[in-house]
Formats: sequence, C-alpha cells, structure tokens
Amino acid sequence: MDRIENARFLPDWLARSAGSFPQRLAVQDGQTRWSFADLDRAASRTARQLATLGVQAGDRVALLAGNSCTYVAVVHALTRLGAILVPLNARLTPGELCWQLRDVRATLLVHDARCAAPATAIGRELSDLRRAALAETAGNNTTAIGALPGADVALRSLIDLDAIQAIMYTSGTTGQPKGAIITYGMQWWNAVGSVLNLGHAPDDRWLACLPLFHIGGLSILMRSAIYGIGVIVHERFDAATVNRSLREDGVTMISVVAVMLKRMLDALDAEQPGSGYPPALRCVLLGGGPAPYPLLEECARRAIPVVQTYGLTESCSQAVTLAPGDALRKPGSAGRPLMPVQLRVLRDGQPAPAGEPGEIYLRGPTITPGYADRPEETARAFRDGWLATGDIGYLDGEGYLYVLDRRADLIISGGENVYPAEVESVLLSHPDVAEAGVCGQPDAQWGQVPIAYVHLRDGSTLSTSADELLAYAGQRLARYKLPRAIYFVGPLPRNASGKLVRRALRE
Repeated sequence: MDRIENARFLPDWLARSAGSFPQRLAVQDGQTRWSFADLDRAASRTARQLATLGVQAGDRVALLAGNSCTYVAVVHALTRLGAILVPLNARLTPGELCWQLRDVRATLLVHDARCAAPATAIGRELSDLRRAALAETAGNNTTAIGALPGADVALRSLIDLDAIQAIMYTSGTTGQPKGAIITYGMQWWNAVGSVLNLGHAPDDRWLACLPLFHIGGLSILMRSAIYGIGVIVHERFDAATVNRSLREDGVTMISVVAVMLKRMLDALDAEQPGSGYPPALRCVLLGGGPAPYPLLEECARRAIPVVQTYGLTESCSQAVTLAPGDALRKPGSAGRPLMPVQLRVLRDGQPAPAGEPGEIYLRGPTITPGYADRPEETARAFRDGWLATGDIGYLDGEGYLYVLDRRADLIISGGENVYPAEVESVLLSHPDVAEAGVCGQPDAQWGQVPIAYVHLRDGSTLSTSADELLAYAGQRLARYKLPRAIYFVGPLPRNASGKLVRRALRE
C-alpha cells in the first residue's frame, strides 16, 4: 500500500485499548463488568462463532437485541469479520422489521432472548432468513451462538476508514425508510470532533441509556473503544435507575433527550426537591430536538452541566455541539459545528443573514456518503456535496446554531422520530379511510404525540370512537407511532397542487 492508501487504515480500536488498558473498565451492564481485555476476548470469540455460521466480509448482519455487554461484543465482532452491522429498532413491529430486512438483504438475523418472540414472527414471514440467538441453547430453527465452537479464521486487525460499519434505517419526510450508510471514517472523525469539544479524561465513563440501535447509542460504543473509556450500559431508560447510577457508578458523561432529562429531574425532586448531581458529572449531552427553555433554566439553577447538541443519523450523531464553557452564555443554542464538520444555513440557495431562519446544510467526513442501494434518494439528499438536512435553524452573529424545528412535519415523541407520512400511509390502507392527516400535539410527558385527522369514505361502518382504526394501526405500527387521538372530520385541507397542508390540520 502507498502512503495515501495507508492513511485509510487504523489499528483495531478495541484491540489497541485492550493492549493499552487491559484491566480498565470497558463496559458494565448491571452486575456484569467487562474490562477491555474481557471485551476484546468476547469480541474475537463471537466473531469466530459468527464465522462458523458463514458470516463473511461484506455480509449484512441484522442485530435485534436490547442494550447489554453482549450487544457491544457483537458490534466489535462484526468489525473483526469485515461484516456490516444492521441494528434493528426493537420497538418496531415484526412487519416493519421484515420490510427492513428484505430491503437491506440481510444474510443473518441475530437476536437475544428478549427479542425471541418478534424474531420467531419474522422467521415465519422470512423463512429463508437464517436466525441465531445470543444464548447457549435455542429452538424454533434458530442456532444458539453460545454453543458454537468457533471457526479457525483470521480476524481483521486493521480498520478501513472507507469501509461501511453499519446501515441504520431512518425515514425521510415521505415516511419511506432508507438505510443510511455509516462508515468507520464517520465514526472516527465524529469521535475526534467530540473529544476536541468536550475534552477527555482517562477516568471518563459514559452512561448509555439511549438504545444502542440508535446512532446516539452506537456512537458511544465507538468512542469508548477509541478513547479507552468505560461505558455504563442500561437495558432501558428508567429515571430513578439513571439517577442512582449517576451517584454510584462514577459517571462523568451521559447522553439524553429532553423528555428523559425532565423525568430525571422529577425523580430527583421525589427524593429531594431541587437537588442535583455529583461534581463528577461534567457533561449532560442533550439532543433529540430543540430543548424547552424552562428545562434549561431549571438545570442551570441546579448547576447541572447541560450541553446541547444537534445531529442526525446521517451525521453520525453529533454535528454541532455547544462547548461546555458556553452552556450558560448561549442557552438554547446547539453550539458551533464540530471541528471536522462544515455548516451553513441557506435561504433560497443563499447564505441566510444572522438571525434569519433557513435550511441547515452539513458537509465533512462525519457525513454519510448516502443511502444503501438508493442512488436516487442519495442524489436528492445532497446539493453540491452538502447534505440538505431539511431542518430549519439560524446562526447568530457569532456563528452559533439555533435549531427551530426538526423538519417541518417531523414529530419527536420521547426522543423517537415519528414521520406523519408513514402513519398516514397505514391509516389510508384501511378500506374505509378516504383521507388521513397526522401532526404533532404538545404533550407534557412525551414532548409531542401524534394526532390524526381522518375523512371517512361514504358508507363507512367504522365506529366514531376510533377504537377499530387504532387497533388496525396497532398491528402495523410501533406503539410510539400510534396516534394519541383520531378525529373524524370532513375533507382535509390541501393546496392548489393537491398536497396536504398539515399545518392547517390543528386549525
């Protein structure tokens, strides 16, 4: 390899941390604690077991599992085989997951015991898809990975920054899911940009209570291996459990969304009103959409070090993050772009003046090269090499970004993205529904919840209580996507070209 090609390759991140800090905590899941040496061995063992199943470089391996040490081992095992991780959202229905598995052409579905039921349902639908369980024993035509001896294969010791690490499904405003390509180079430069902004300490520990199938969770695992720091993994988010971990586990950093942080404060108040967190906690990275000012003000009163961030799957998590020193000076701002990231805000194709809203564009080595097997979607997403996010924001006079909305119609409910067009598509598939429109409604608990407006066909026998329609949608959509309420109305508002005007639905 010449010098330029050599620059693409780095030593395996986990192996390097295992060699440098073998006894340092790598990942903790409840009472299970693995050092970097432990995780390194688990990753290699799992890689050889997967190789026994025929997994090879370039294969797309889907992972349907909850947060755990074992999940982390599988992620690194696929790196050592050169296979591509396809993390599946465990909250989706089997039907939604089957669509993604077909679309990505997965060669193997790996699942844990908690996801055995949906995996079995997927197996009935996709009978040709091989399935493997993260267990010592398994049934229902499923191989138990833990019982496999492991193939005698050479594992990769170098990471190609141009190679695909993962394909993560996200939906555009049309509601059509598509797999965003995440390369190792994106992960590397995102980790570099984050540490240049947030700093680094050898005793850092990052609490991962976001799902690891989200880019916000997966990127924490990559940073852990690159920095050589520990991750405290929680199976699911529980405010009281997170607060206890912040007090007892030496956590210095945590990633959350606004609704999670609000619940954490409520849980603190249930124990001791107005209390905060130990001084060891130096950064609460707050993403998932614009944060409510009252929440930021409350955190400032309690001296909780909240740092806002803006990003998306296509930017490998963080793209713009507030520096800790600016947290109180620039409340409400997402900050300035990370060092590897270029940012601009355009109106009508021209840079928007300071304080004027426009569409956010991103460019740099942390930005996806496109969507898997979707050249047309990829072409639509980019303008002259810049990713058109569809998000609206503005820059102040110092170049700090303020995000106004996560796309015009996007609903963020409890940190999860709900795309109106996807919900509308399901409602419209019911034979009695003539028109359907979905928009977000503010909610004290979830931030937003979807609500639907439905125009029924003449002669419909649907009950106006909407129970039948909700039950129908519940078989086809994840629970968090279900409308909180359905209103039966007349014809829906449309513009001159016949497109639905969602902003007029509430009116």
